Amino acid sequence: MKATGIVRRIDDLGRVVIPKEIRRTMRIREGDPLEIYTDREGEVIFKKYSPIGELSSFAAQYADTLYKTCNMAVIISDRDAVIACAGVSKKEYSDKSLSDELEEIIESRGMYVYREGGDKYSPIADGGGHYVSCAMPIISEGDVVGCVASLAEDGGERMKESVSGEMESKLVMTAAGFLGKQLES
Repeated sequence: MKATGIVRRIDDLGRVVIPKEIRRTMRIREGDPLEIYTDREGEVIFKKYSPIGELSSFAAQYADTLYKTCNMAVIISDRDAVIACAGVSKKEYSDKSLSDELEEIIESRGMYVYREGGDKYSPIADGGGHYVSCAMPIISEGDVVGCVASLAEDGGERMKESVSGEMESKLVMTAAGFLGKQLES
């Protein structure tokens, strides 16, 4: 743990302000849930809470099934990073920060489908060798908690498709809806 040199006082209601610079760096937005940890030395630690992260092993199995049955490269993310992927290099995509474009798709709360000739959006901030073919935000109890996205290879033809574009959209939408419902139960 590293010191920031920033000191804040607790107000009479027990609140403390997390400085804007730290919120920006850690990508903490208004309304984001934070987990609170304490240790024996008296430290209080705030950690971003990812509801979809609770389902990471389940999400990985779901992504793997989509890839094996439909030959669809898939990533499943929370609002900040990829938590599961299949059909792409796990080393290249797992735990990587999302691109600004994919974050905008998530915030839009609606289905995104790539149209031939349109801009190709990278799923992760570092680029990667794929672009988002179809994406649907995961919504649980009215809150956007993540995204399911199918990917296509960049710099050439789309991946060998065993499903039509319409079927791809429906599969991604179903996955997002299902994961959202799992978080509600």
